Amino acid sequence: MNNIKKVYIAGGCFWGMEDLFRVRPGIKDTEVGYLGGENDEPTYKNHPGHAEGIELTYDPRATNFREILDYFFRIHNPTTMDQQGNDLGSSYRSAIFFQNEEEKAIAEEVIKIVDDSNRWEGKIVTTLEPYTHFWAAEPEHQDYLLRIPNGYTCHFERFGTFLKEKAS
Repeated sequence: MNNIKKVYIAGGCFWGMEDLFRVRPGIKDTEVGYLGGENDEPTYKNHPGHAEGIELTYDPRATNFREILDYFFRIHNPTTMDQQGNDLGSSYRSAIFFQNEEEKAIAEEVIKIVDDSNRWEGKIVTTLEPYTHFWAAEPEHQDYLLRIPNGYTCHFERFGTFLKEKAS
């Protein structure tokens, strides 16, 4: 188990992001929850300042932080402040919760690449926030779209990769 890492991101309603990431190469586990807010033990009804986010457990031999962020910027709109689809408010903000300076630097680099691509109509508003704690959401929110396949989501894949092909 030493060969696993975790990533913490938010990009709107956590159900849709979890559903798309769960099938990505190298992703070993997904969990939805709350990040970056004001209270401990947040709940769906009480999570002031928290974003609906996901914890991704991945195998760095099969994927990496840059590739995960590349996909993140293709499945939600990172140019809408505190909004994804019909969901409004800071709970639905686009955010990367970096765990160290290396992740922060990679996130800044990927944001610049995405911004410079001009594929999105506006500028990227994704926040970079230091990771402090991930609070798992209630059981009814975990694996929601597996249990309710026609449930609500506003996430879908757009574009091809923002990153250059890997060097051989």
